[in-house]
Amino acid sequence: MRNWKFNHIDFSTYPGYKGKDLGVFWSPEKTTVKIWAPTANIVELRLYKDGVRGDAYYKTNLQKKEDGIWATVLTGDYDGKFYTFRVNDGEWLEEVPGIYARCVGANGLRGMIYNPNSTNPENWVYDNGPRFKSFTDAVIYETHVRDFSIAENSGISNKGKFLGFTEEGTKSPEGLKTGLDHLKELGITHVHLLPVNDFVTVDEEKPFEKYNWGYDPMHYNALEGSFATDASDGRKRIAEFKQLVKALHSNGIGVIMDVVFNHTYYAKESVFNQVVPGYFYRQKEDGSFANASGCGNELASEREMVRKYIIDSLKYWVEEFHVDGFRFDLMGIHDIKTMQDIRVALNEIDKGLFVYGEGWAADQSPMPEELRAVKRNTSELKGIASFNDDFRDALKGNHGDKKSKGFVSGLGLREEAIKFGITAAVHHPEVNYGYIDSVHSAWAAEPDQCINYVSCHDNYTLWDKLKQSLPKAGNEELRKRVKLAAALILTSQGVPLLHAGVDFCRTKGGNGNSYKSPDSVNQIDWSRKNEFIDVFEYFQKLIQLRKNHPAFRLPRAELIRRDLRFCAEYKIGVVSYCLDGSAVNDSWKKMFLLFNGNTETAELPLPEGQFKVVVNANMIDEDGLEVVEAFVSVDPISFKMLVQAEKG
Repeated sequence: MRNWKFNHIDFSTYPGYKGKDLGVFWSPEKTTVKIWAPTANIVELRLYKDGVRGDAYYKTNLQKKEDGIWATVLTGDYDGKFYTFRVNDGEWLEEVPGIYARCVGANGLRGMIYNPNSTNPENWVYDNGPRFKSFTDAVIYETHVRDFSIAENSGISNKGKFLGFTEEGTKSPEGLKTGLDHLKELGITHVHLLPVNDFVTVDEEKPFEKYNWGYDPMHYNALEGSFATDASDGRKRIAEFKQLVKALHSNGIGVIMDVVFNHTYYAKESVFNQVVPGYFYRQKEDGSFANASGCGNELASEREMVRKYIIDSLKYWVEEFHVDGFRFDLMGIHDIKTMQDIRVALNEIDKGLFVYGEGWAADQSPMPEELRAVKRNTSELKGIASFNDDFRDALKGNHGDKKSKGFVSGLGLREEAIKFGITAAVHHPEVNYGYIDSVHSAWAAEPDQCINYVSCHDNYTLWDKLKQSLPKAGNEELRKRVKLAAALILTSQGVPLLHAGVDFCRTKGGNGNSYKSPDSVNQIDWSRKNEFIDVFEYFQKLIQLRKNHPAFRLPRAELIRRDLRFCAEYKIGVVSYCLDGSAVNDSWKKMFLLFNGNTETAELPLPEGQFKVVVNANMIDEDGLEVVEAFVSVDPISFKMLVQAEKG
């Protein structure tokens, strides 16, 4: 019986390897095979004609090299054949495709030898995504591949598939744009896709029998087969994901991958433990697997070959698939040095690649928090952003308590926490941090390190949270509160992220953790766009407003401290501020923004001069809706924005 406790091993004594050739690589004349397995006595390679069934038709042993490397060369053309490895380190481990598998058959059981060039769309060499001077120019839309198109009313043919993102001209039964055309119409800059790498809990041979978000990784460098039109041929999923990327890029939209390097679905049975037992995971003092992920294990990012593996994987996704950035699930489990090295490695390819993550863990880690990429250490992570959950909870209430309220649900005394979000979690002299429950100081050094959001795939949708915390509120009132949240997210400094469907009041029927719930819960109901078209148009115009005016996208903290001032008198349930656009050449020099979370009208005095109202509770018009002076009235549960009128 194998001992799966590792407190007797010093993993730092394992040799490292710096080469860029780990894995299985095809050419017409030969296929080269190289894996890192420093504790192995024998490494056997098996070849198959099928990705799931049948016996191996060929077996050979790899040759041992320096630095823990085992290698061989297969002479001839092996395109389309499948393979596995078996490692013996004193006893035989299970058969796996290895940790660098890039192409796999159904359910990731066997790797596939393939020609990468055969998977490229036409003109792939010219494909590229949008790049900005500052990440604060981005507006991110987070969605799941299956959710996006699976509903009957999506009008999309390739339902639940990568190819669903490539279809143009799709419409809901009410005749409104869906899918790709909806994204273009809304005006977002990036699509953030929940995990698309190969995960465990959906049977790829019966892809619609079960559902999962995909935070249960199996292979980090291979794509999920349930999103492909044919899971048995690994080349199909690669080709179709590239088509997704190209379709979005062709329409000016970037692609951000959600990566889950903090844990694997399997622990003992994982591909890592079946090649180099114990090395890729952190252990507790007793040698058992540590569990900061809350999922049974956590990857040891600080170890040389784990860090190399993560960086190799990210570079592969950028170079082979042209992705534009990465969102790190439970980034707070990873060590700071690894995240810093990731930023350096990606900068060597393209400084415009976006990196952000959750600055927390789900449980205790044996690695001290001061060494990990948690939110309070964000200032050490130059060029990497953290999610602003402080702003999220201040807006709508505690994420885990369905009855709790926030600013947009009418709870007073949340004004300082709202100001914290407006200023992108950077230090601002006019924010009183002592009045913020969740944090006592700024944690971002620059605004591009703060992801502002009110909802995402986790927990309740915004609509469901508001409905549960305000059970007596009718749809009309809830619409107002969604619009107020939209205004706060899309006019605040930092980087805004929107949960797919929030722009038309998405519901999951009150389900607060839908990670494995059926499509009936998770699908985007495109008919709600017609029902809540006023909400959609408000989001759309707010995004355009943000794009038109660089004052909402200040690239440096010093500009936020200087040009954004909380200039009006304090009122409970009201947040207001002045914004000067001069330094960033905004066409609007003096702006006054007011957010009223109360159920009564708020009246505030204005600075001297005339102001034109450009935004109110329901309308946005940059030419002006009306002109006011001396004082301004703000309707209950609404946003109002004024711009100083030019002297005639």
